[in-house]
Amino acid sequence: MKVITICGSFKYSQKMMEMGEKLQLQGDCVILPNFPTKDTYTEEEIKMFGQMHKEKIRLSDAIFVVDVDGYIGNATQSEIKFAESLNKEIIYYSKFEM
Repeated sequence: MKVITICGSFKYSQKMMEMGEKLQLQGDCVILPNFPTKDTYTEEEIKMFGQMHKEKIRLSDAIFVVDVDGYIGNATQSEIKFAESLNKEIIYYSKFEM
């Protein structure tokens, strides 16, 4: 069993939840990002969410990058670099086989 944090653009939130479920069904413990529940957040809230997500990555064995059609946004690129700096395993949706 691995602890895996899901990373990716919120425009793929449905795919992120779907992959989280699949990973859990194969026996992994999955940490999902906080999905937005309102249209706008303050800069402080956005910063806090980013810091919390990086802490989730720190607690994980690996990250799972949901890169639909190869898309990786700036925030996700930052999360990948952070995970690399911690020597975390990085799994890409585009290369993942179940």
